[in-house]
Amino acid sequence: MADAQNYDVIIIGTGAGGGTLAHRLAPTGKRILLLERGDYLPRERDNWDSTAVFVKGKYRAPEFWYDKHGDPFPPEVNYYVGGNTKFYGAALFRMRPEDFGELRHHDGVSPAWPLSYDDLEPYYTQAEHLYLVHGRHGEDPTGGPTSAQYAYPPVQHEPRIQQLSHDLEKRGLHPFHLPIGVNLTQDDRGRATHSSVCIRCDRVDGFPCLVGAKSDAQVICVDPALEHPNVELVTNADVRRLDTDATGRSVTSVVAELGDGSTARFSADIVVVACGAVNSAVLLLRSADDRHPRGLANSSDVVGRHYMRHNNLALMAVSKEPNDTRFQKTLALHDWYLGSDDWDFPLGGIQMLGKSDADQIHGEAPRWAGAVTPDMPFEVLAHHAVDFWLCGEDLPDPGNRVTLDGDGGVHLALDEKNNTAGLKRLRHKLQGMLGHLGMHEDHLLSHSIYLHKGMPIGATAHQAGTVRFGQDPSSSALDVNCKAHDLDNLYVVDTSFFPSIGAVNPSLTAIANALRVGDHIAERLQ
Repeated sequence: MADAQNYDVIIIGTGAGGGTLAHRLAPTGKRILLLERGDYLPRERDNWDSTAVFVKGKYRAPEFWYDKHGDPFPPEVNYYVGGNTKFYGAALFRMRPEDFGELRHHDGVSPAWPLSYDDLEPYYTQAEHLYLVHGRHGEDPTGGPTSAQYAYPPVQHEPRIQQLSHDLEKRGLHPFHLPIGVNLTQDDRGRATHSSVCIRCDRVDGFPCLVGAKSDAQVICVDPALEHPNVELVTNADVRRLDTDATGRSVTSVVAELGDGSTARFSADIVVVACGAVNSAVLLLRSADDRHPRGLANSSDVVGRHYMRHNNLALMAVSKEPNDTRFQKTLALHDWYLGSDDWDFPLGGIQMLGKSDADQIHGEAPRWAGAVTPDMPFEVLAHHAVDFWLCGEDLPDPGNRVTLDGDGGVHLALDEKNNTAGLKRLRHKLQGMLGHLGMHEDHLLSHSIYLHKGMPIGATAHQAGTVRFGQDPSSSALDVNCKAHDLDNLYVVDTSFFPSIGAVNPSLTAIANALRVGDHIAERLQ
């Protein structure tokens, strides 16, 4: 094993949390090391090939986790510089102010956070500007107060989605432009200009971006951070454990297996874990020692517990008129986010997905056989497809948890029926409107290709909650600054810290929090 190399800060993981934190700390001049389990994503034609990305899962990690019955499943995780943001849809929503307080649902209570929306609001604004978020504050009636408008105008709807927006407004609803992080400059007709990096393609959602136009953590944060001479990156560094000193109060070394098969040891004054909610919990559990027999930061026994991943439905409606949209991910609807006239509990939100193509439709062929008719073969379905993503809140449950077996295998126990009543009502709301929205009322098809082939437990893209923060060390692993209660120099800055998950994509909240924690760490390093 190589001798330890000492840094001021080691950040394990380069996604929305770790990559953003590195960007925040880079100007401090402190010596910062980024450790990434994977390598740079290869730039190749398959980046934009539906069969390679969705059907064959070419870029997913070649590993299996185990469900509560011990059955293996392939998780939706990607180990590359930039983490899962290389593949996310870059939908960068703020959580609602109500999401930070105690919120009662049909099946239970979503707990309050130890900070408020107002505490995070300045960092939301900074995150939106950093990640080039296009949108317009004030359109979403459930949105919280803002200190500044988006720095970039909303991505304009193409004609079929603009018509959908008009049709929703006619029904008294409040559709709004989906906030999305892209490096796009538009002309007065919404077309990408000659100077725009984004070309308004149909490959934004679930695909890595061949032209670097999507606001992923590598492009926005890691690459600029590495321009600073005090920041280093080691790829293909799979961190296996964190060792502590004799008191158990300080992490003294980070042990990683490198791509050449060797083992290296690194040390730093501050160690930050940002491996994703499942793998961050795994690392802490795997680092158990005499002082921390249940794992690091786990005197409360919450590490690995309260796993959340949203209750999601990917649905494809069939437009009566052809849908020639390419960049479809421009519209969202939150009218029933907190409840409806016939339901006193939150339902969740609706947003557009990336546009289906013929390869994706063929990938669903065995499941959709009954939907195909001589007048509506798969190619015609693809041309008429309008794709929706429905997102409801998954409540934290201590029984939904990450554990390790004796061989180091990752086990994920999950109650897949947790708080699903609201999501079912949200689907019925959409189903009931199809005829008024220019869609075939008998065609609302479950689009499992976006949900890891219909395996809810495998759809881990929105994972959160396994190393929750809070005021009370007996019920949380981290304090309000995301430092471990049990250790003096260990932080966690991915979505693990969430005590609840709301019903919007978690990335912007992870980014904003990384900026907040970055300010705290920078002050500590002075």
